[in-house]
Amino acid sequence: MGAITGTFKGFGVTFSHMFRKIVTTDYPFEPAPAAPRYHGRHILNRHPDGLEKCIGCELCAWACPADAIYVEGGDNTDEQRFSPGERYASIYQINYARCIFCGLCIEACPTRSLTMSNEYELARDSRQDLIFTKEQLLAPLLPGMEQPPHPMRLGDTEKDYYVGALTNPGTSAGAEKAPWSETGTKDATGEAS
Repeated sequence: MGAITGTFKGFGVTFSHMFRKIVTTDYPFEPAPAAPRYHGRHILNRHPDGLEKCIGCELCAWACPADAIYVEGGDNTDEQRFSPGERYASIYQINYARCIFCGLCIEACPTRSLTMSNEYELARDSRQDLIFTKEQLLAPLLPGMEQPPHPMRLGDTEKDYYVGALTNPGTSAGAEKAPWSETGTKDATGEAS
C-alpha cells in the first residue's frame, strides 16, 4: 500500500512541474545579476586622491585559510609614496585556483582596502592566469584621482586619511559592484556616473 502512494506522490511532483513556465537564462549574452552580498572577485581600493588603501600589513594573507594570498610590503618614502602610511604592498597576488571566497581576508583588513565585488566570471584557460596581480586587483582611477606615487593630498598625516574615511570613503563606496561592468561606476563622492 505504501509503495503505491509513494509512486503517486512521485508522479504528482513530475506532473506539477510539467505545466510550469520554463525559465531559461541566456547566460553568456544576458548574465543574471548576482545577489548584492555575493562574494566575487577582490578589489584593492584607493583613497579619493588615488593613493592605495593597502598598507602591506599582510593580515589578509595570515587570515586566508587556503593560503591563496601573497603580500610583500615595501616602505614609502617622501619621493615615492603609494599609500598614506609608512608601508605599502609592493607585491600583492591572489591565486583564484586556491581561493574559497570565504571573505576572511576582508574581515582581517584594518584599512578596508580589500573588498569583494560581484564579478563571478573568473574562468581561465591556464592556472597561471588565475593568479591575479596587484595591477589587476587595484580599483581603476576615477576622475580626480592621480596615479601613485605622489605626495599625500588629503592631509599631512595618515590619520587625516583613515579618520575621515567614513565621510569620504573613496572607491569603497562602489566596491560592491565591479567598476568596470556596464552597470555603472561611481566616482569618489559615491555618485553614479
